[in-house]
Amino acid sequence: MALDYTQAAQEILDAIGGADNVVSAAHCATRLRLVLADDSKVNQQAVDNASGAKGNFKASGQLQVIYGTGTVNKVYDEFIALGHISAASKAEAKAAAAEQQKNPFLRAIKLLGDVFVPIIPAIVASGLLLGIMSALSFMDSNGFISLETDNAWYQIFNLVSNTAFTFLQILIGFSAAKAFGASPYLGAVMGMLLINPGLQNANTVATEGVQQTFTVIPGLYSIEWTGYQGHVIPIVIAAGILAFIEKRLHRVVPEAFDLFVTPLVSVAATAYIVMLAVGPIFVWAENAILGAIQLLLTLPLGLGSLIMGALYAPTVVTGIHQMYTTIDLGQIASYGVTYWLPLASAANIGQAGAALAVAVKTRDVKIRSLALPSSLSAFMGITEPAIFGVNLRFFKPFVAGCIGGGLGAMFASIVGLAAAGTGVTGIFGILLCLNQPVQYIIMFAIAAAVSFGLSFVLYRDAADVQAEAEQPEAAVAQAAVSAPARDEAEAAAVSAAAADAALAVVTSEPAAKATPATIVSPIRGTAIPMNQVSDPVFASEAMGGGIAIIPDEGKLYAPAGGTVIVLAETGHAVGMNTDDGTEILMHIGIDTVGLEGKPFTPHVKVGEHVTAGQLLMDIDLDYIVAQGFDTVTPVIITNTAAYDAVEPCASGPVAVGDPIVHVR
Repeated sequence: MALDYTQAAQEILDAIGGADNVVSAAHCATRLRLVLADDSKVNQQAVDNASGAKGNFKASGQLQVIYGTGTVNKVYDEFIALGHISAASKAEAKAAAAEQQKNPFLRAIKLLGDVFVPIIPAIVASGLLLGIMSALSFMDSNGFISLETDNAWYQIFNLVSNTAFTFLQILIGFSAAKAFGASPYLGAVMGMLLINPGLQNANTVATEGVQQTFTVIPGLYSIEWTGYQGHVIPIVIAAGILAFIEKRLHRVVPEAFDLFVTPLVSVAATAYIVMLAVGPIFVWAENAILGAIQLLLTLPLGLGSLIMGALYAPTVVTGIHQMYTTIDLGQIASYGVTYWLPLASAANIGQAGAALAVAVKTRDVKIRSLALPSSLSAFMGITEPAIFGVNLRFFKPFVAGCIGGGLGAMFASIVGLAAAGTGVTGIFGILLCLNQPVQYIIMFAIAAAVSFGLSFVLYRDAADVQAEAEQPEAAVAQAAVSAPARDEAEAAAVSAAAADAALAVVTSEPAAKATPATIVSPIRGTAIPMNQVSDPVFASEAMGGGIAIIPDEGKLYAPAGGTVIVLAETGHAVGMNTDDGTEILMHIGIDTVGLEGKPFTPHVKVGEHVTAGQLLMDIDLDYIVAQGFDTVTPVIITNTAAYDAVEPCASGPVAVGDPIVHVR
């Protein structure tokens, strides 16, 4: 009896608590993949008994219901239609699942990454230039070099170096509003508001004091009329408030008035909240923190400096570091030198070393291209690119940088390292410490080495972390499939569903004996036993017997004449039914479904008959490696149960067409 796809979809929709409980829905070749808001609403028995379902399990934050190739897509279409649910790609579903599992702190870290990663190129460019210009200016004003600054070449270069930081709040406002789901242009307006020339520039408060205040509640509450240059958190909070107001206004304001009413009310309301409450709270927090810092610096054995060296980078996140000039100036006035600047320098060097370790260790080309220039900028004293673009984004490098900075600052305090002036840290900070150059170099080495070493040990590419996290889940899922397998062929397919690429064809008929044959290599490379593959489901041969090949050429060929029965929509797997009756699955790489088809160019389609040696697919192996994925290609006999034996017969280098497996 044919499966009623509408009924099957309705049953699973009812079993999981209805459409309102669905965060994300997607499907792969065999499974419906659901991310749910509340797992307690799931009627597990109803899911187990759902029409057409071969089994189900929970892995990687998703409820995965197995229907089999050719069925799951039809059930999925009905599921989406019945629940009026927005369709999602597998990558989006996986991202939604990961988001559901994160705690609030990690969500906040991810949000900062979403805000700052898009604007990192701008602040990296400005950061590098600003570090160079600060060093040149200092060396010129102190007689180390003679620099001609009265020309257009120098002035344009100087202008470019500080532009991104001068208008940083506008960049953050645009990006943060986009991350929160508000209009990015309204977010940019909020950024402009916080650095409006009508407000006193925050960079002058340390030296000039607050020039103007306004009364909010007579005798009770007034606000300082200052801008928020260098501050990060206020504009991020402003974007969140803006998004909250704007989204709700879009729902209630009639469409005819929405265009002008919603932006006007959203911006005005957000401006009042930020200027009257959010901003003043941060001013109060800054003053309290500065007072605490002064007390910490007097602790014996450099303990206060250890604490401040470790906490310096977190204060950069809030923008409080802009106020530290008062400490430098106060110490120079009292002692003729500042003991604070070497601490700040150690902290900056710590973040630089941590970012450099990420650049050295990562296999992701994009991350390396971001981490390397960010670390160079931090070594010259401009840490925002390294903190927001790299270290805070992956968090563990950020912690490593804080530890390295703290230890470097502790050493600086113990040996009494002091600077003759302020304004330059990092590599060029030694120019302010020429009376103690050896101590500065040792401080630099401690901060850089400790942070680099810790970051190198702690940092791992996301693909590696994900693969490790999914290995035990895959093994548990294999044992926890709810519906009993009706025969050996179905058991193999259900077990296969525990892997991201479980593409074997599920059948309810007993497996018939197939014709003995010799399977040849579909790709050039090095043959290894299946049990050496890193994925536990492939290694255990739960999907079937076979062999794996580490490819050295990006071309996949048909190992025999037959019909293409599976072609993953992301291109990472091809299944064939050969003319001899052997079902072969060729899975290119481990977990490469996450690459969303970018390195794969198929030359065939499902249902097409191919001849032995026909090109099935071009593969960009370099791209797979650059993204941090394993290229090993399992060649699996998915109807292993139809044979008495599946015997690998190759080891080491193999060419296309060389025998790799005997089936009999």
